[in-house]
This record gives sequence, structure tokens and C-alpha cells, in this order.
Amino acid sequence: MYARLELPVIVAPMFLVSSPELVIASCRNGLIGSIPLLNARTKDQCEEWLQQLSKELSELPWAVNYICHRTNRRLEEDLELIQKYQPPVVIASLGHPGKVVKVVQSYGGKVFADVANLRHAQKAAESGVDGLILVSAGAGGHAGIINPFAFVSAVREFWRGTLILAGGISTGQDILAAQVLGADLVYMGTRFIATQESIAFPEYKEMLTKSTTEDILYTDAFSGVHANYLIPSLKNNHIDPSTLKKKESVDLGHMIDPKAWRDIWSAGHGVTVVKETQPVSTLIQTLKGEYMKAKEKWAVHV
Repeated sequence: MYARLELPVIVAPMFLVSSPELVIASCRNGLIGSIPLLNARTKDQCEEWLQQLSKELSELPWAVNYICHRTNRRLEEDLELIQKYQPPVVIASLGHPGKVVKVVQSYGGKVFADVANLRHAQKAAESGVDGLILVSAGAGGHAGIINPFAFVSAVREFWRGTLILAGGISTGQDILAAQVLGADLVYMGTRFIATQESIAFPEYKEMLTKSTTEDILYTDAFSGVHANYLIPSLKNNHIDPSTLKKKESVDLGHMIDPKAWRDIWSAGHGVTVVKETQPVSTLIQTLKGEYMKAKEKWAVHV
């Protein structure tokens, strides 16, 4: 699967941002595109998207994101669609991946699990997943607090399977650095929000181009789980960041509620490099150039 890639990159599945067009453009330009199944508002729409992706990407690796937690109202329906359309990669989030592992591996697919700390990484490894996505400090959306250098080293103590690193990765140089650390693939999200194929609001894309790392706030005030948010989007909704308080209980339903993310927008620490909205193909060409230049400069062979 990885041998077909022109860059070792998974374009992260972004809630209310990823579209089938973003997935297709990413895959056709040598990456692995992915989409949250819950971006489709109904089961019927989800099936239409899976039909489209299965047809147009029949020879290429692509991925879907499946919420494993019981708060997912389409928990069983989406799993049935996964079994029917057999995406090559399923990214499991917010719950024990055991059931989806059984389904996906039965048809020869792979399951990668999002993890934000060592305990979750060990549990996911024990469930039989094929890959671990280490969501490090600086990732967009819900993110951990572990430095990526330390996280990779700690997980490699017990894990020899596929390792994907997430968190602030925004350039070709970053991709190469992650491979040197010991990652097989990287997750990139924020850089792809401001693409023409993304379904993010135009105002969201414009905000990204004007933001820097200092415009990111890490807080658990909204769902009880820490995530990185764009401070300007909070202020646009008359929310004073200085008054936010910790939410006393974790509300996993809030985490997958479209209303919660429609007006309050997320980004990772790599937002500073987002300067314009452009086609996916143009962005990937830039990343490829940066990656090759870094390999030549440092004479790195990975």
C-alpha cells in the first residue's frame, strides 16, 4: 500500500471539512485521503460517498474515519457500510476498536487507531489494530500534550507495527523529520483546510491564512476533552477566551455534534505556514518539492 504513495502522508479526516473531492484529489496526487463517515449527514449520503470513492479510487489507498463510541448514532449502520464497501484503511476514534478490527481485517483492510497517550496506545495495540496514529501536542482538533519526539520513542518501546505521527506537521521538511524519528507515515490536516476541495467555510479558510501559532487556544471548556481552537473564531462568537473554564465532565456526544464545530473552528500549531487557499494538487506539489529539497540537503535516505 505505502509503495504507491508519492509522499508518506495521510490527509487527516476533518469533521465538517473533508469532502469526497478532497479525498479523491489527495489520492490522485500520491497521498492517502480520508474522510469522517459522519461528514455525511445521513446513511444514504454516506453510502453515495462510499460508492463514489470505491469507484474512483479502486486502484489507490484511501481511508474513512469511524467513531467507535456508543454516542455515534450510526454506530452499527456505518460499520455495515464499511463491510459492504471495504475501504482499504479505517481510522478508528473515540472508543475500543475491537469490533471494527474484526470486520476490516476480514476483507484484508487495515485499521489505524487515534491515540493521544501511552495508555490508549497500549490498549489499541492489544486490540489488534494495524497502525497507531500518535496525536501529539499541536495537532488540530482534539490533541494530546506529549511532545512528538518523546511519544514516538515511548511507543516504539512496545510497538513494531505501522506508526503515524500527527501534530503540527505542515511542510515537506516536517514529513522527512517524522520519518527520521521513526514514523512510517504522517497525518496532515490544518494545511489542507485551506484548499479548494475542502468544504470548510470561506471565512474559515481566510482566517487560517491570517493566523499564527499564537492564535491557537488549547482548552477543554467545550467538551471536557482538550482541543486546539482558533481564538479569532471564539471572539467572532462573542466568547472571551480568558473567561473559559474547564468542563467538569466529558461530553463525547458534543465532540461529534456538528453544531459544536460549525462556528468555532479548529487548527493545529502549523497554521502559520498557511498563506493562501489553493488546489490540493498545487499544495501537494509544494510539499513534494520541500520534501525532496530537505532529503538532498541532509542526505537522508528513508
